[in-house]
Amino acid sequence: MDKYPDQKRAVQYLYPPIDPFDQRMVDVGEGHRIYMEQCGNPNGVPVVVLHGGPGGGCSPAMRRYFDPNVYRVILFDQRGCGRSRPHASVTDNTTWHLVADIERLRTLLDIDDWIVFGGSWGATLALVYAQSHPDRVNRLVLRGVFLATQSELDWFYGGGAGKFWPEQWAKFTALLSESELKDTISAYNKRLFSGDRATEILYARAWSSWENALASIHSQGTTGESPGEYARAFARLENHYFINNAFLERDGQILDQMDRIAHIPGHIVQGRYDMICPPQAAWNLAQLWPNAELKMVRQAGHALSEPGISAELVRIMDRVAEGAS
Repeated sequence: MDKYPDQKRAVQYLYPPIDPFDQRMVDVGEGHRIYMEQCGNPNGVPVVVLHGGPGGGCSPAMRRYFDPNVYRVILFDQRGCGRSRPHASVTDNTTWHLVADIERLRTLLDIDDWIVFGGSWGATLALVYAQSHPDRVNRLVLRGVFLATQSELDWFYGGGAGKFWPEQWAKFTALLSESELKDTISAYNKRLFSGDRATEILYARAWSSWENALASIHSQGTTGESPGEYARAFARLENHYFINNAFLERDGQILDQMDRIAHIPGHIVQGRYDMICPPQAAWNLAQLWPNAELKMVRQAGHALSEPGISAELVRIMDRVAEGAS
């Protein structure tokens, strides 16, 4: 019998919460200390989980996609977010710093190679890390693909998604002047880094609310107000990365370098109605990745918590676990 007969109830089939057996702060240099935890089987198949954002953070819910008897699960908060310190800092905080941090954790934990599991920005980071260290990645599991291209940023911050959510787009742009609508990322950047805490939190909440409102296919467009400091870290880090084009050398770099990881097995789980990261990016990625399988989940948006996406990710990790046993 199918373990997941009803995707709407799929969340109940996630593995129960796993308590970490190792939690610590890791000094990664340049004044940054990142929070890291391990849970599951200390002798199990290592898998590192890369959270989204940039600026999100790991949570106990992210442990629940992995059989705790099989997997050694490593989660961490990327620079500047979650429990990492300094909080909301963008100093010495680039994609390449994060790639180096992942490698530092792998070495610290004495892991030869591992599965890399990431969604949204976590998928971006997973791909960049794999292309930088292809010999250290034995499998990629990606959700809600974001390739950090200008066309993707234009879609979400230039009015494309706003055509589907005009009322939420109106709220997002209401804090800007008419002339600033041509480049909302730059306009928000001025306020998010203004040096005035009240202004930064006001614009951070608006930035975060725009994204949160579109995350789930079941969203009605209303979201609770994010705590000020969380919103500030999330918005500042996202904006910092996006205004710098994710610190990649050129637009389209990830697709251009897919030959580096074409041999690595991969799984791509994509919501058919993802408003934040439209399916075109996942499709383009799959066309250049002969060892990847692409699953378009119908009636799903962007969020990791979407029942159909959760069910598919658990299926994948269970299938990989069976092959590892």
